[in-house]
Amino acid sequence: MNKIYLASKSPRRQELLKLMGFEFELLLKEVDESYPKNIPLTEIAPFIAKKKADAFEAKPDGIIITSDTVVLLGDEILEKPQDKNHAFEMLSKLNGKTHQVITGVTLKSETQTFTFSETTEVTFTQLSEEQLWYYILEFQPFDKAGSYGVQDWIGMVGVKRIQGSYTNVMGLPTERLYKELANYR
Repeated sequence: MNKIYLASKSPRRQELLKLMGFEFELLLKEVDESYPKNIPLTEIAPFIAKKKADAFEAKPDGIIITSDTVVLLGDEILEKPQDKNHAFEMLSKLNGKTHQVITGVTLKSETQTFTFSETTEVTFTQLSEEQLWYYILEFQPFDKAGSYGVQDWIGMVGVKRIQGSYTNVMGLPTERLYKELANYR
């Protein structure tokens, strides 16, 4: 298999790749994550994943993996919160409702670039304001789309149902990624 390069600062994505049994090298670069306002909401994550991949030169000895995750509630994208009040506002919107988590992944080699996405539906139970504030203050979910990590406390007590890939909600659809890497040249 080719060498794997993960272009992500996300500790969760790094952990997931390790758990998949892959050794990899990190590539880090700041990339503008803006997107056209007229793009369909379900295409934002794959668009940004590809944009991140485009920021790197292809590696002759391997595959670069880039990824982006968005939380979609109805017709609203919930990105990373700006502060604790913004996190509370987002979690209040998700509270007791079902939303979609969409992760876009791009695989880039010298010969090709391939982008795919996975969608998972997540249903939150109804939590109290005190529980939401406890989560925000104790777990500081400021680097997470939608202001939550499914692997954190809120995922243990507040997620009622997941339809689709659990690891997709963490930021990397591992089962699909494994399959795509096996078929990728």
